[in-house]
Amino acid sequence: MTLAILSALAEEQQGIFEQLEQPRRVQHAGRSFGLGLWYGQPVVLALSRIGKVAAATTATALIERFGASRIVFTGVAGGVGEGVQVGDVVVAADFLQHDMNAAPLFPPYEVPLYDQTRFRCDEKLTTTLLIAASASGICAGGRFCLNPEPPRIHHGLVASGDRFVSAASEVQALQTALRAHGHEALAVEMEGAAVAQVCHDYGVPFAAMRSISDRADDTAHVDFPEFIRSVASRYAQTILAEFMQRLG
Repeated sequence: MTLAILSALAEEQQGIFEQLEQPRRVQHAGRSFGLGLWYGQPVVLALSRIGKVAAATTATALIERFGASRIVFTGVAGGVGEGVQVGDVVVAADFLQHDMNAAPLFPPYEVPLYDQTRFRCDEKLTTTLLIAASASGICAGGRFCLNPEPPRIHHGLVASGDRFVSAASEVQALQTALRAHGHEALAVEMEGAAVAQVCHDYGVPFAAMRSISDRADDTAHVDFPEFIRSVASRYAQTILAEFMQRLG
């Protein structure tokens, strides 16, 4: 069984390719895919680029061309849920598209002809990812820490859309609209819901984790490129290494 590790940006999975045994690169669909063994298991690394269409293209290629039987997404996101702080980790329970609206033909946020608004992550894969995140010891001894307290691991809904949410007014409007329809999002990003839908179509188990780089509002004070290089990439390496060792 081949596990695909997917990210939007190269920095989000920095250093993982160098840890592979028998590494090789393959070009396909305008992208570079890294293949090899990690902790004795076959993996394929891929960068989706930014946005839902690019993410869907890459996820489809991973399944069709490289035979990925499981997909895990790792990257960064903006925190919007109560208590979700910069430096925390969100492991997704499910995804929705916050910019999907085919009303009045379909209810807001419902994906047309699917009869659902949320796409759930695979329970077994997600549980393993949650355990790995909790057991990985990120920030042990002060490593990679932004705050005095160790990062919290959150689990819940993540909202995706082809819009970079970066203002407090946007966050408030987004959360108000989602809550009006019974959705409480912990984080916002731009790819996960597309990958979740592709995996739903193919029956491929999917899980995702996001390191919180900002609060998706005017109060962001962390240098984004530096956060990805120094914090998010190391979170990903540490948590996914633990995950691989626990993967059945």
